[in-house]
Amino acid sequence: MKLASWNVNSLNVRLPQVLEWLEAAQPDVLGLQETKLTDEKFPTAALQEAGYEVAFSGQKTYNGVAVLARAPLTDIALDIPGFEDPQRRVLAATIDGLRFINLYVPNGKAVGSDKYDYKLAWLAHLHDWLRDELTRHERVAVVGDFNIAPADADVHDPAEWQEQILCSTPEREALAAILELGFSDSFRCFDQPEAAFSWWDYRMNNFKRNRGLRIDLILTSPALTGALARSDVDAIPRAWERPSDHAPVVAEFDAA
Repeated sequence: MKLASWNVNSLNVRLPQVLEWLEAAQPDVLGLQETKLTDEKFPTAALQEAGYEVAFSGQKTYNGVAVLARAPLTDIALDIPGFEDPQRRVLAATIDGLRFINLYVPNGKAVGSDKYDYKLAWLAHLHDWLRDELTRHERVAVVGDFNIAPADADVHDPAEWQEQILCSTPEREALAAILELGFSDSFRCFDQPEAAFSWWDYRMNNFKRNRGLRIDLILTSPALTGALARSDVDAIPRAWERPSDHAPVVAEFDAA
């Protein structure tokens, strides 16, 4: 089984790249973030023709999430229970016994801002929901753009980013609390090359200089972690013409 996550930064722009990557990588389930499409404009037919069932939750211009799967999607959820939020950031579905939870975590804008407070509140409600999901499902994968670099090893220049948005202590503590529920950061279950990132700002030639952050994650419950075969970042699409500023992240399992 192969699971993947990719912030495509506009599916309208990046659909050809998504189709190309699906054909090459052949994931069983893919979570997309920042689709930036209203539901009536979602390219359902093109993705079904590529062999995928789809579920999506979008809004105009901003946010938007989708799940693509080779098997039917059931028990779909579009919100964090008990947290009223008009922003389309969550899509969970069950696929062949796997609970797949796709997230676009708020960016937070700047430490101390109202959007930062919203991000921390969002993460607190997410924590409680994921705790409950683990009581209902043994096989749980939580994927997406977390907008948090878990540790300094996930940052090209820790001193430059110290206590800045995406790297602040409260954000990292919120993510650590989620991991303490029993999830593993699949990427860190393996030896990895240094300076491995999933997001590079478009400005200042940051991708070519490898000035990035690893903020796109695949978290796995114990039943999935025990079956992990590999987990990595596929940086190749980041070098394509008109790329997203994020690269896909992938986790493969021997059996789960």
